[in-house]
This record gives sequence, structure tokens and C-alpha cells, in this order.
Amino acid sequence: MRIVVQRSLEATVTVNNEITGKINHGLVLLVGITHDDTEEDVHYLAEKISNLRIFEDENEKLNLSVKDVGGQILSISQFTLYGDCRKGRRPNFMNAAKPEYAVKLYDKFNNSLRNLGIQVETGVFGEMMDVSFTNHGPVTLIVESK
Repeated sequence: MRIVVQRSLEATVTVNNEITGKINHGLVLLVGITHDDTEEDVHYLAEKISNLRIFEDENEKLNLSVKDVGGQILSISQFTLYGDCRKGRRPNFMNAAKPEYAVKLYDKFNNSLRNLGIQVETGVFGEMMDVSFTNHGPVTLIVESK
């Protein structure tokens, strides 16, 4: 799994002109899943991201996690994270998991975050989505399970 983690002041995701997910303060996650990802990857990344210390404490040091600050997560499925752009001009998406496999792991990932006490909002898997947010910092990280 490959996840782009972005600290956010606010975020929304819209599908067909309807808001399907909205958060006030927390993280926007772009979640990519590949063929050999497992539930072990899901649990590892849910634990890692929920405890990732990327929010400032009272001394402006990055010492607090999304759980520590009472933040929320907007999780967006993103197969294009496995786009290979090394050859030609059109990305090759062969490393992205097939939708029927990826959706199961994506749902388990979001539920794992919820089980850790975090409010999670989502878009709609496989749909065209418009994501709008304010990247605070900006803070953007790539976290992978492999």
C-alpha cells in the first residue's frame, strides 16, 4: 500500500455534485493499493498513520498525532498512486490492484482507522471525485507498507 498523507485544516470530497465526505481538521489520505497488499499492510498503515506525529505541540514541534489533536481523516481511494511513468507519456497502471480486490482492503483500512477511535470520511470507491482541501503547513508525506 502507498498512502499520501496531507495535514489539512478542512477538506471535502464531492461525487456527482454531492458532498460524500467532509472533515474540519486532520488528515487527507490518498490511498493506493497494489496486487500483493494484505490485511497485514492495512493494519500496519492504519496504526502508523493514526500515530504519526505531524501536528504541532505547544512548542511548535511535530509531536502530536491525529488522535492526539482529535482530528478526523478524509480517505480517498487513489489507484493512480501506482501509475508507472517511466516509459512513454501515458502512465501504466498495471501495478494497481484490481478494483474488486482493492475495495475490500480499502474498506478494511478505513474500518481499522475507525476502530482506533478516529472519525473517517470517504469518497466513493471507483467514482470520479473532486477533492478540495487546505494543506496546512504544508505537510505532505508518502507512507508505504513495503
